[in-house]
Amino acid sequence: MPETIAAIFRNIDTNGSHPAIATTASSDPASVTLAYADIRGQSERFRRQVALLSGGALPAGSVLSSLLPNGLSCLLVFLATTLQRLVAAPLNPAMKQSEIEFYLQDAGSRVLVVPEGTAEDSDGVRAARALGVAVWSVAWEPQAGLRLATLGGAPAEPPAVHSTEEPPAAPQPDDVALLLHTSGTTGRPKAVPLTHGNIASSMRNISATYALSPADRSFVVMPLFHVHGLIGATLAALYAGGSVAVPPRFSAGHFWAEYAATKATWYSAVPTIHQILLRHEVPVERPVIRFVRSCSAALAPTVLEALEARLGAPVLEAYAMTEAAHQMCSNPLPPQQHKAGSVGVPQGVEVAILDDSDQPTRLGEVCVRGPNVTPGYLNNSEANLKSFTRAEHWFRTGDQGYLDADGYLVLTGRIKELINRGGEKISPLELDAVLLKCPGVAEAVSFAVSDEMYGQEVYAAVVPALDKEGEGVTEAVVREFMAENVAKFKVPKRVFVAQELPRTATGKIQRRVVAEHFAGPQ
Repeated sequence: MPETIAAIFRNIDTNGSHPAIATTASSDPASVTLAYADIRGQSERFRRQVALLSGGALPAGSVLSSLLPNGLSCLLVFLATTLQRLVAAPLNPAMKQSEIEFYLQDAGSRVLVVPEGTAEDSDGVRAARALGVAVWSVAWEPQAGLRLATLGGAPAEPPAVHSTEEPPAAPQPDDVALLLHTSGTTGRPKAVPLTHGNIASSMRNISATYALSPADRSFVVMPLFHVHGLIGATLAALYAGGSVAVPPRFSAGHFWAEYAATKATWYSAVPTIHQILLRHEVPVERPVIRFVRSCSAALAPTVLEALEARLGAPVLEAYAMTEAAHQMCSNPLPPQQHKAGSVGVPQGVEVAILDDSDQPTRLGEVCVRGPNVTPGYLNNSEANLKSFTRAEHWFRTGDQGYLDADGYLVLTGRIKELINRGGEKISPLELDAVLLKCPGVAEAVSFAVSDEMYGQEVYAAVVPALDKEGEGVTEAVVREFMAENVAKFKVPKRVFVAQELPRTATGKIQRRVVAEHFAGPQ
């Protein structure tokens, strides 16, 4: 029978006192540990505060967005939201007002949750106010736990629980639990609804892949507004009855000290983080490292080998996407073989290599299906037609690859034009649209350039308008404009100002050609 996120509490009678979430010395609050029973209690407290602030329980299926940094409140707000049959829509706190407005409106959010003390003139609050979305603040009280309030107002004090009170309806496998947006080749971010059943299936698959147990503790360095951090590093660990340590952010300077202090046994990260950690010494008394997981971007075989030599632990590369509730393939634990340059074997999903006619081929588009795959994009029939086969609901990943003789998946490139900067998927069309709003810019094209640290970096080329306004277009002006209108990771590292853009014989602009013209062969 399909499960829900509530499956992490299935052994609450026996593991209720078992540690579940731990914060670190650099966290706020610092060095706090909650057991499974505490999480369930905080979820109930949150539900009662939501009812008070909204004038009655929000209807099942209502979307509650959040702009919260990694930490205890962020994780508890997600869990408590989904366990009362609401839809969690965590957002990247680095986004600007126009981006936040789009996501809130597209999701139909009823509420935006922000950290206590957030200013009225912050991007998130301005976006919510512009749309008439309620803004609530959240904080952590040492004695009581989560404290919700209207922003700048008095906190909601939930009434005591009465033994005769009817318990709230439990979430169902088909209920949408999580709504995330992923960049698309059309430029408009696509809303991906993931059901309880999708997420529970992914938790189960990941837990099985790495033989997770109650003895394991994941050190969570990936953002909790991404499926990598939320499902891959966190929920899968809780599903296995284990625990997670949640620092406020990735810090190379604090990483090993806090990893060891929290008694973590594994971590999952993008290749960029692995490369940064290679520049820092591991403690002389090496902490327990059962395995290291790498996902969300290609891991160079040389980096894998260097990590294994430095850490004395297997480094397992995985393959995942938001639409699949994260993991699709992974290299297995020893003694099974893990192959450098491969993203491993299917884990609880079916993988097929299909051509443009949906027919099997040796080298083609990687397609997946399984109970962890989203039913389809929200209110986007065009994207659904392009991304799912008409028969048998295969999801087209946009990646090209093949299965080797041992059934390991090897990715050979992208079919779609997304830029993958350190695991952040960025739509070049979205950036083009913002670039064209820059005063004095007549033409613009963004593109990917190979980068040793991030895998790919964002570059752009612009053509100034022929009028006086175009005379003021410089690289610095364009980058400053972008910094004011998009999240930091989307700001082009370089902007080339040219009199014209290279075109094909038919007059079309191809990003690959533009990239080679301005930045050299990729």
